[in-house]
Amino acid sequence: MGGLKSVVKKYNETSLILRIVIGLICGTLLGILVKGLPVGILGDMFKGSLKSIAPILVFVLITSALSSSKSKMDRRFGRVIMLYMLSTFLAAVVAVCGSFLFPQHLILASKAATDSAPTGIAEVLTNLLNNMVMNPVQALSEANYISILFWSILLGLAMKKLASPATKDILADLSDGISQLVRWIINLAPFGILGLTYSMVSEYGVAIFANYGSLLALLVGCMLLVALVVDPLIAFIYLRRNPYPLVFRCLKESGIMAFFTRSSAANIPVNMALCEKLLLDEEMYSVSIPLGATINMDGAAVTITVFTLAMAHTLGIKVDFATALILSVLSTFAACGASGVAGGSLLLIPMACSLFGIGSDLAMQAVGIGFIIGVIQDSVETALNSAGDVMFAATAEYKQWIVDGHPEDLPKFLGGQRETKV
Repeated sequence: MGGLKSVVKKYNETSLILRIVIGLICGTLLGILVKGLPVGILGDMFKGSLKSIAPILVFVLITSALSSSKSKMDRRFGRVIMLYMLSTFLAAVVAVCGSFLFPQHLILASKAATDSAPTGIAEVLTNLLNNMVMNPVQALSEANYISILFWSILLGLAMKKLASPATKDILADLSDGISQLVRWIINLAPFGILGLTYSMVSEYGVAIFANYGSLLALLVGCMLLVALVVDPLIAFIYLRRNPYPLVFRCLKESGIMAFFTRSSAANIPVNMALCEKLLLDEEMYSVSIPLGATINMDGAAVTITVFTLAMAHTLGIKVDFATALILSVLSTFAACGASGVAGGSLLLIPMACSLFGIGSDLAMQAVGIGFIIGVIQDSVETALNSAGDVMFAATAEYKQWIVDGHPEDLPKFLGGQRETKV
C-alpha cells in the first residue's frame, strides 16, 4: 500500500506536460508495435468523462460568476471589460481568417453522427434562437451549450439581484467543486491521451501527426499574431504610445510562467504581483485580474474557432463569411465561459460546433485531438490569455491617467516619469 501511495505521489509531482508527452509517446509506440490491445478504452473513458462534466461546468461557472459580480464600476473597470471582450472577439476573427486561408482537415472515427447542416445564415439564426429556449434540464442532459449559456446568464443575473450572500457563497463553492472535478479529470489526461493516440495510430499510422502539425501551426500562428500585432494595436489606439515595452514585459513576466502552469487561474498571483510592479491601483487590479482570468480569453477564442471551422471543413459543411462572424461572436462568449484550468477551452468546442449542426459525439473527437496537441496549443493559449490580462488592465488604468491630465504618472517606458518596480 505504501508503494502505491509513493507511486501516486510521484505521479502528481511530475509535470502534467511531461506526463502527457510520455502518454503520447507510449500510445504512439504501442500503436505501431502492437495491434488489438484494449488500450483505446482509456481514451473513450477520458472523452466520456469530459463530455459528461462539461455542460455542468459551463452552467455553474457562468451562473456563479454573474451572481457574484459587482454592481458599481468606475470608468477604468468598464474600459477594461470592453478591452477584454474586444480583444477576444478580434482573436476569433483572426482565427476565422486563418481558417479560411488555411482550411484544416481532421481525421475522425466516424461521420455518421452529424445532424443536418444549416443552409445559410438565416437558418443558423433560427436554430440559435430555438436552441436558446430549450428546457434547461434537457439542455444539460443533451449538452445543448447554446441553451446552457442562455439560462446560466439569466439565472446568474437573477441570483445577483435576489440571492443572499450565503447563497452566493454556496454557488461559488459549487463552482470551485466542479472546477476541482475537472482538475482531477485533467490530471488523468496522460492515460486518456495514451488511449486516444493508440487508437488513432493503430488505425491510421504515424502519418496522422502530419495533419496535427498543420493544425497546430495554424493555432499557434493565430495566437502569435494576436499577441504581437492585434493586442498591441488595441493598446496603441488607446494610449497613443509605443505599446511594445508593456507587451514584452507582460509576456516575459506573466506569459512565460503561464506557459508552464497552463492555467490562467493559477497565474492570478503572478499577474497581481506584476500589476504592483507596473504601479497599478490595487483596488482596481484585485478585481480586474481575476475577472480577466475568466473573460479575457483570446487564445481560447482562437482554439474554439479554429477547431469548429476545421470540423465544418472536414464534414463538408460550407461556411460563408457572415456565418463565420456569428461564430466569432459565439466563440467570444464561449471563451468567456472557459474554465481557467489546463484544457478548459477545449470543453467549449461542442457548443460552437452545435451552431453548424455537428453532434456532440463528433465534437468530442475534436476535443480529444485538442488534448493530443495540447502540450503546445494549451501552453501558448494560456500564455496569451494571462499576459493579456495584465496588459489590458494596465492599458485601461494608464488611459484614465492620461484622460485625467496626469501623463507624468505613467511609467518611463510609456513616456512618463515614474520608475516601475523590479
